[in-house]
Amino acid sequence: RDVREVENVRKARDVREVEGVRKARDVREIKDVGKGRERETVGSAELKRLLRFGSCYAKMKGYSMNNITLIGMPGAGKSSIGVVLAKVLGYQFIDSDLLIQKAEKRTLSEIIADEGTEGFKAIENRVNASIQVENTVIATGGSVVYCDEAMQHLKSEGVVVYLKISLELLSRRLGNLKGRGVVLKEGQTLASLYDERVPLYEKYADIVVDEEDKDLEGSLQVVLEALKNRGDKA
Repeated sequence: RDVREVENVRKARDVREVEGVRKARDVREIKDVGKGRERETVGSAELKRLLRFGSCYAKMKGYSMNNITLIGMPGAGKSSIGVVLAKVLGYQFIDSDLLIQKAEKRTLSEIIADEGTEGFKAIENRVNASIQVENTVIATGGSVVYCDEAMQHLKSEGVVVYLKISLELLSRRLGNLKGRGVVLKEGQTLASLYDERVPLYEKYADIVVDEEDKDLEGSLQVVLEALKNRGDKA
C-alpha cells in the first residue's frame, strides 16, 4: 500500500508539473501572438489610411493603365513607393534591379566592376526590354533611361511615372554611390550625374511627381491623383 501511495503522489506531482509547463507555454504563446498583433496594428495604420483613399481611385471608371513604371534617381523612393502603390491598387510589384541580379547571379556592383558601365547598360536594357507582365508596378534602376529600347517597351506596356527629387534632398539621402550599384563615369559627381539624367527622365515620363517636402503618404497620394487625372482624360 505504501508503494502505491508513493507512486500516486509521484504521478500527481508529475501531472502538475506537466500542466504547469503547458500553461506557462500557452501563456507565452498568447503573449507572443498579442505582441505580434500589436506590432501589426501599429505598422498597418498608415497603410490602411492609404488603402482607403487609394482603393476608390482604382475602382473609378477609366482607371486602367496596365503597368505603372517608376523612374527616377537612386534614392527617389521608387521601391518604397512602388510596394505600397501596388498594395493600394491590388497590383503585383517587381524591382527590375533584382531581376538583373537574378538573371546575372551577381550584385549590381559586381556586374559594373566586371562588365564596365557600358556592359552593365547592355544587360539592363536586355532585362528591362524583356519584362512581360500585366497589372504590375515596376520599380526601375536609375540608369534605365540610358536604354531607349527598354524605355520604349515599358512605355508601350503602361504609364511611366517620374519621381522627381531635388539634388539637395538627393545628396542627403544617398550614401556610397558605388556601393548602391549606381552607374557612374570615371570622375563623375552626383551633381553632374543628376544634370545628365534629369532631361532623360523628363523625356520618357508620362507623369512627373515632385516629391519635395513630401513623406511616403504624401508622395503616394500625388501619384494616385496624377494617375486618376490621366485615366479621366483617356
